Parts: sequence; C-alpha cells; structure tokens
Amino acid sequence: MKKFVICALCIVHCALLGAQPHLWSLRECCDYAVEHNISIKQQQNQRRQQELTLSTSKNSRLPDLSGSVGQNFSFGRGLTAQNTYSNTNTSSTSFSLGTSMPIFTGFQIPNQIKLDQLNLEAATADLEKAKNDIRMQVAQAYVQILYDMEIAEVAHRQIEIDSMQVVRLQAFVDNGKAAEAELSQQKATLANSRLTATQADNNTRLAILSLTQLLELPTPDGFAIVKPNLDELVELSGLSELITPDQIYAEALGVKPEILSQELKLKGTEHSIKIAQAGNLPSLSLSGGLGTNYYTTSGFKSDAFGTQLKNNFSQYIGLNLNVPIFNRFQTRNNIRNARINQENQQLALENTKKTLYKDIQQVYYNALNAQSKEKSSEEALKSTKDAFQLMQAKYENGKATITEFNESKNTYLKSESDLVQARYENLYQHALIEFYRGKDLNF
Repeated sequence: MKKFVICALCIVHCALLGAQPHLWSLRECCDYAVEHNISIKQQQNQRRQQELTLSTSKNSRLPDLSGSVGQNFSFGRGLTAQNTYSNTNTSSTSFSLGTSMPIFTGFQIPNQIKLDQLNLEAATADLEKAKNDIRMQVAQAYVQILYDMEIAEVAHRQIEIDSMQVVRLQAFVDNGKAAEAELSQQKATLANSRLTATQADNNTRLAILSLTQLLELPTPDGFAIVKPNLDELVELSGLSELITPDQIYAEALGVKPEILSQELKLKGTEHSIKIAQAGNLPSLSLSGGLGTNYYTTSGFKSDAFGTQLKNNFSQYIGLNLNVPIFNRFQTRNNIRNARINQENQQLALENTKKTLYKDIQQVYYNALNAQSKEKSSEEALKSTKDAFQLMQAKYENGKATITEFNESKNTYLKSESDLVQARYENLYQHALIEFYRGKDLNF
C-alpha cells in the first residue's frame, strides 16, 4: 500500500511538471520566427530563383542539341526530271540532328554570369535583412509583454493595498471609529484598482497575442516568456556609457546586410553596362549537324527506305560571324539606360546609408533618454515610497485623510510603473545599439 501511494505521488508530480508551460526566451522566439515567418520563406524562394538564374547563365556556354523529323506530301501537276509536267504524288521523310555553340559573344556571357552571381549575393543579403527585421519586431513585442506584465503586477499590488484598507476601515466602522462614507470611498477606490488590474491583464494578453502572431503560432494559449529577475534587469539595462552614433554607424556599415545588398547591386550595374556594350561587338558561333531523307514519287521506282537513308546521309559544320552595323540605335539606348540604372543604384546606396544613420541616431538618443529617465525614475520611486510610508503611518494614526492616503499611494505606484517602463525601454534601446553593431539581439 505504501509503495502504491509513493508511485501515485510520483505520477502526479510528473504530470504537474509536464503541465508547466514552456517558457520562451527571446533567442528562441527570434529563431522560431525566422524559421516560420511567411515573408522570410518568400524571400528564401526569391533567393532560390536567383540561384536558378545563375545556373542558366553558366549553362549558356554549353552547346545546344536539337533533333527534327519531317514528313511531307505533295499532290497534283508538277515538273518532272524530264522537264515535263505531269500529275504525280510525292512524299519525303527527313531526319536531322543539329547543334550550335557560342564562341564569342562580345563578353556578354561572362558579364552576365558575374551579374547573376552578384545578384545572388545581394538576394542572400536581402534575406538576412528580412531576418533582422523580424528579429527586431519580435524583440519589441517581447519587451512589450515584459512591460505589461510588470504593470499588471503593480496593479495587483494596488488591489492588495486597497483591500487591506477596506478591511481596516470596516473594522473601524464596526467599532464606531470611522464613518460609513469613508468606507464607501475606499471601496470605490478598490473597485477602480480592480478595473485597472483587469485592463492591465488584458493588455498583457494582447501583447502575448501580438508576439504569437509574429511567431506564426496557431494560438496564444499556454504561451509564456522568460522573465528576467530584477537584478538581471538592472544589470542588463545598466547605465553604461554609450558610444557615439558615428562609432556605431562605422561598425554598422561593415555588418548590416542592407548596405551589403545595395553595394553588390551597384557593382552589378557595371556588368550590366558591359552587357549592353556587347551589342556593339561581333559575335561568333559554331554550328554542326547530321541529316538524311527518304523520297518517293508515284510512277517511279524508289530505293528502299534504309538504302536511301544511308545514301542520303550528310554532315555539315560551319562558323557564323555576326557583325552589328546598325540596329536603329537600340544598343546605344541600352547602354544609356544601363548607365542611368547605375546612377539610380548609387542614389539607392546613399539613401540606404542615410536611413541607417538616421535610425542609429534615433536609437542612440532614445537610449540616452531612457538612461536619464531610468535614473530619474529610480530617484522618484525612492522619494514617493518614503512619502507613502510616512503618509500610511499618518493615516493609520488618524492624522491624514483617506484622500491624502490614496493620492500618496497612487503617486507611489505610478512611480513604480514609470521605473518599469524606463527600465525596459533602456534595455530595449541598448539591445538595439548592440544589434546595429552586429551582435545578436538578446537580453
């Protein structure tokens, strides 16, 4: 019996452990989003298409091979071998196999291969940028959940404080030491606190929903994230000295995929110009083939099918030189258009760099403000906490009104909320700065 009870307890304990939800870290959320996000999958397909384009360009150097079979019938009056006209029926069967191979194309093929190789590298960089974008969205949603969870905890602590005051005032009213109106006022305050807590819980659920949607999860049920403890949070969002935006930008230029993508595309425009210029150069190709045919005419004896195929078997090989002379200025306009595309790509690169620098400046000053706000919030919390404790003592000794007590309490709890918000904002902005410097987005 004792062994049975022990086994049953073990089973229940294991079941409870199995029922505990898995806690998602920020890294797990980012990795899962990158793997399952639909936009990223579409970007991956674009990269695969670019791989096929490059393969096609490389294979354009190879000779082609084609075969054909023809069957013709003719009826009616026609010229005979005797130079007379007569009504005859003829049929012919032909077989041919031909091949051609480019020898010189004005350097079009090698430049096309280089262009497609650069486009593949640019598509790879675009894919990495798409991954970085989803990581930033996940991090922002993750921090929002942490913030809303903290606000909800503050709201529930407010309910505890108000509930204790209701119990205290109820005892005073029962003993005739407090008025019924004062108790009613405190009950109304408790009701408002419960409403605030309900709204905070709803905000937390909505924040969780937003993150699970980013992760492409079917439902937010059972989803929970890792919450750093207070000491870790203070350390992660510590008031460390920030490096300048120029320093961050200098590091970002070498690691951000959007810069690499634009640089590769700009380099590719040089080959696009050379491809257009190839239209001014002659091209040379090699061709060859095999052929035979079978022929019959009504009224005349024909050799056997196999005999004719053997006797009519022929081969050919040739060189074809094509020299462009005038093509209605098409090549000239293609070259001009390629140069314009190069100028546009140069502008696109400069615009991407400016956008990156503006984003870094924004993050830098947001981090600077978050540092200052966190420091001020810590000082404000310390002051309002001391003030609330003094007011609570005065209120419990009958030297302060309930209105004064609630005002002091609300100021103290608001200071807690402000500190939580500043701390998480500081944490997020510092993480973004490190992310722009090429490090993993994690905290």
